[in-house]
Amino acid sequence: MKTLTLALAALSLAIPATAQAQRYDSRYGLEPGAHDEIAWDFLEGLTTEIGPRLAGTPEEAAARAWAMDWLRAHGFQNVVNEPFPIQTWVRGEERGHITGPFPQNVVLTALGFSGATPPEGLTGEVVYFENIDALRAVPDGSLAGKIVYLGHAMRATQDGSHYGYFGQPRRQGPGIAAQKGAAAIIIRSVGSDNDRVAHTGATSWPAGVAPIPAAALSNPDADQLERIFERTDGPVTMDLLLTPRHLGETMSGNVTAEIIGRDPSLPPVLLACHLDSWDNSTGAIDDASGCAIAATAALRVAEQGQPLRTIRVLFAGAEETGLWGSAAYSAAHADEEMGVGLESDFGAGLIWRLETNFSQSNPLLFQRLSEAVTPYGVVPAPQLVATGGADLNIMRDQGGPIIDLQQDGTRYFDLHHTPNDTLDKVDPMELAQNVAVWTAVVQVLANEPGDIAGPGIVAGE
Repeated sequence: MKTLTLALAALSLAIPATAQAQRYDSRYGLEPGAHDEIAWDFLEGLTTEIGPRLAGTPEEAAARAWAMDWLRAHGFQNVVNEPFPIQTWVRGEERGHITGPFPQNVVLTALGFSGATPPEGLTGEVVYFENIDALRAVPDGSLAGKIVYLGHAMRATQDGSHYGYFGQPRRQGPGIAAQKGAAAIIIRSVGSDNDRVAHTGATSWPAGVAPIPAAALSNPDADQLERIFERTDGPVTMDLLLTPRHLGETMSGNVTAEIIGRDPSLPPVLLACHLDSWDNSTGAIDDASGCAIAATAALRVAEQGQPLRTIRVLFAGAEETGLWGSAAYSAAHADEEMGVGLESDFGAGLIWRLETNFSQSNPLLFQRLSEAVTPYGVVPAPQLVATGGADLNIMRDQGGPIIDLQQDGTRYFDLHHTPNDTLDKVDPMELAQNVAVWTAVVQVLANEPGDIAGPGIVAGE
């Protein structure tokens, strides 16, 4: 691992850390060419030296060891691995071929926790459903022996809001298809790109429902399949081979580390991300960049002097396959109050909006945070209520203060869960803007002596 040789106190600032020090640029709020060397060192190192980090595998364990070494080398204290068990799934062979009426190969990938075909594969008639509601509407058992194809195209949005609705075919579609008796299911990839790569991601199965083979088609192949349906009145048939395996219980873990504050009695500032990735890429945007942003922001605050509150980073494990780390951390720390939580898990696109769940209960603090981020082109949104990233279960379970620093997700779902999630897709200057915004926010929070929530978080504000 490449490490910096200077002590923490002597680390040079690649970017100024406070809003007052910035020369305003209309896009970034940074000087042209800004680059955060510490964040890039983490991001490049993790994606290069470890690469893919599927939950519960030796590669994820290697990522934890790598991250702990990096954190210690950069001056963090109380660097800890908190292990927890998970159910682990690994990918096998995957192949799809349309056998009629127009024979051709298709590009697909198994969904996480997919069942397996027989070793020789399976052949079946494909039944086309435009959306998940149409699939729900057919009687149970009516699709015996059939391969379901589920459409439902996603579109790009700045805030990524389509993912919740258009992600249903991946999360719920396979379970519904299994209940209807289907032999297998293929879905259109949950992504906004038109590259011939497929998007993986976890699916789930209702209690008592045996997993069936489940895969995602690349969007161009989904378009092709739909054109085939338009051009024929007869059956469309397909060969499918998926050979994933369930390994049973293995171990994952959460990595935590701290910048110790002057008053350890105050609840800490929790900066979260997740360390695992899918096995088909090096996970640069999802979520190595998030961990780089969180850890570097903690260091940048420490460069300005010891903060009042302790800053704790949480590199959660096993997020991709079911938020295992988030649940385990909340359970393990249920008796420890957290001061405030924020997470970076949406790539490294420019931060453009500030949301909290305490803008009404602590308007003065919200105003100070707003003043800290507006020089970077970030818009305060006091009318919106932050709900927190996937690894902030502890904040939701405690009903605590949460901040969402919303990133531009216009391109995020072009890359999400695909082999294209690689280091070259991260813009160094956009990464630097993320670090600068996080640093400005954490600097305010880590030096706040009072209750961050204010008199009380207003439900549904």
